[in-house]
Amino acid sequence: MKIQLHWKIFIGLCLGFCLGLLSRLLGFESFVQNSISVIGEIFLRCLRMIIIPLITVSIVSSVASISSGECFGRLSIKTFVYYVSTSLFAIVTGLILVNIIMPGKGAQLGLQAVPNEVPAQVEKLGELLLNIIPINPFAALAKGDIVPIIFFSLLFGFFITKAPDPAKTYLRTFFDAAFNVMMLLTHFIIQFTPLGVFALLADITARSGFEVFIPLGRYMLTVALGLSLHACITLPVLLFLLGRAKPIKHFRAVSGALMTAFSTASSSATLPLTLESVRENDGVSDNVSGFVLPLGATINMDGTALYECVAAIFIAQAYGIDLTFFQQFLVVLTALLASIGAAGIPMAGLVMIAVILRAVGLPLEGMGLILAVDRILDMMRTSVNTWSDTCGAVIIARTEGETTLKV
Repeated sequence: MKIQLHWKIFIGLCLGFCLGLLSRLLGFESFVQNSISVIGEIFLRCLRMIIIPLITVSIVSSVASISSGECFGRLSIKTFVYYVSTSLFAIVTGLILVNIIMPGKGAQLGLQAVPNEVPAQVEKLGELLLNIIPINPFAALAKGDIVPIIFFSLLFGFFITKAPDPAKTYLRTFFDAAFNVMMLLTHFIIQFTPLGVFALLADITARSGFEVFIPLGRYMLTVALGLSLHACITLPVLLFLLGRAKPIKHFRAVSGALMTAFSTASSSATLPLTLESVRENDGVSDNVSGFVLPLGATINMDGTALYECVAAIFIAQAYGIDLTFFQQFLVVLTALLASIGAAGIPMAGLVMIAVILRAVGLPLEGMGLILAVDRILDMMRTSVNTWSDTCGAVIIARTEGETTLKV
């Protein structure tokens, strides 16, 4: 009997977790960290290799296939409204929970060192809006700056529709063909996902174990509860009401992408599998999936936004600082903006936390409180980010009147 990919990935997750725990018990964790982890690194490199060309050709191909500027504008507005709305729902959920549970109140936690690179990265956030416009698109491609690439790809695809024939036909054919080739390459790499997931989770478990989680149990519980409520209630309700889809059936369709997001902690690295799952299993068209999902992997960070809100208020509680209503509102607003600017890479949310702490006047060293458990929470919030992206693709496809949906 042929085993479906998502079950292979699940088996890889379980085996990796068991190997990581066993390595800590028997004392061979250095072997796992130095040797087994290489397999995971190779897998991640293969995924990262196809991210930039896949985003570029999928967006250009999708936008160029849109029949008119009116359709492009309608699709853009729907996508933006969905992403902002779900992020706000997530932030408010986290805000309510952290004020009810009060995980930081009376917490006796020793500060750890704050990464030296964080302040330098924080300074760059103020230039985010300006840097959306690339001075040199080819330099942005070479450096892997995803937001400028998306901006240029959207413009390039739109103006293909305005070009006269035969240039319009040639360009559409070229980018459609390039997208099909990239999907073939993506499908090939995805076949190795179970092996990559196994190696990545074995490495993470061998490094962390359970010891670091005990002092921060209430904080982790608050974040996990918020993410669970958003993923299991808010998004399925929206999917059912707006997308007229069955949440459980959709979950099964994208379960492989969600497990990959959990193990890699990277929305961008998971994008190839997300596109594949939504197109093949959900039946969402290339036009909608190729437009919505690359944008979502970059700017739709529901889980990250919720985590940032909870983490900032937790740090304030741990320091015994009572945030006013205005300060908490500022946390919500900054978390929303910061989540849009967060890169789809592991631990990008940690950089965004520094932005929020500065915005409300909290000490930056408070980040040391949450460093120990950030990796496991990063994996959880990335899964929620990807789940939200896929729900958005189905909802927008339904509102566009697509009849090929399988959910």
